[in-house]
Amino acid sequence: MSLEILTAGPMLTVQDAGRFGLRHMGVSPAGPIDRAAMALANALVGNDPGAAALEFAGPAGRFRCDRPVRFAVAGADCPLRIDARTVSPGESHRLNPGETLTVGVPEGAVWAYLAFSGAIASPEVLGSRATHLRSGVGGRALGAGDRLPLGEDNPEAPCLRPGLRLEAAAPFRETGPIRLILGPQDDHFAPEVIARLTGCDFTVTPQRDRMAMVLGGVELPAERGHDIVSDGTVPGSVQVPGSGTPLVLLAESQTTGGYPKIGTVASVDLARLAQMPVGARFRFALISAREGEDLWIARQARLRRLLEGLVARPEGLLRSDYLLSCDLVGGFYAPGEVVRPVTRPVPEDRP
Repeated sequence: MSLEILTAGPMLTVQDAGRFGLRHMGVSPAGPIDRAAMALANALVGNDPGAAALEFAGPAGRFRCDRPVRFAVAGADCPLRIDARTVSPGESHRLNPGETLTVGVPEGAVWAYLAFSGAIASPEVLGSRATHLRSGVGGRALGAGDRLPLGEDNPEAPCLRPGLRLEAAAPFRETGPIRLILGPQDDHFAPEVIARLTGCDFTVTPQRDRMAMVLGGVELPAERGHDIVSDGTVPGSVQVPGSGTPLVLLAESQTTGGYPKIGTVASVDLARLAQMPVGARFRFALISAREGEDLWIARQARLRRLLEGLVARPEGLLRSDYLLSCDLVGGFYAPGEVVRPVTRPVPEDRP
């Protein structure tokens, strides 16, 4: 049981939740750039949220399976075709042996995720199937002719869609400043430079990959110098090298670095920043570490509600699992009674 890659874009990799507990040995977690998007793609096909799927930037490529599978794309709207038939991202579909799936370029975002039912079952390296491109740990970018094993699947399971309509096949679409926690080396920068974080527009440059993205439009000179004794870094760290041009570390970031870190992008906004297309402009907003933690906890609760609210998608035939997900009656009443409308509570969707 395998997935055959007929053609592949330049940034097609296998990613799962990542490899953790090895930073002290210099091994960064890797894993997806947009964790919520990968979790949604996996859940739509019945996988665990952290199961191995395909991450891509640019066109994903063309694919074929040797068994019936369900697949889903999440993270961004993408052109999807099964042979000549167009299907929608943000919900799951069936791909049968002999059919070819074509996945195009994400629209309005950079990174998207393609999951298959049963999940990709490539060998684990250091406890994870995630690909770290910079080091080669876990493999390499995929290419035409590669075959990936798939795990066991229930062929009778339904295709799924979100209970509430999503925007652009993404679990979250938010606007506003990117929230930032100052430090740990913000004291290397003069107050007027700190003020530029919230008072000036930054630009997303083409210098980006899974390791980091370089920001343009604002220089951040450090009055105490741009060299420090190397210390720990995390995804979201905003390092400022001698050029004064800040860079934001992402999933494949190094575990230590010798440039001062003016701040750390809050986890709740890191994927949103990474998904911004080249040329996008934004500003930072400063928050405390406690506020960042509270925002992340609330975001994870929203994600759980989204994944728990998936429902069966109609597939032409009236399958029992789809009918059971529908309100076919809307209420009962006795003859002669006055019929009053049924009021349903509005689902909560607080940030």
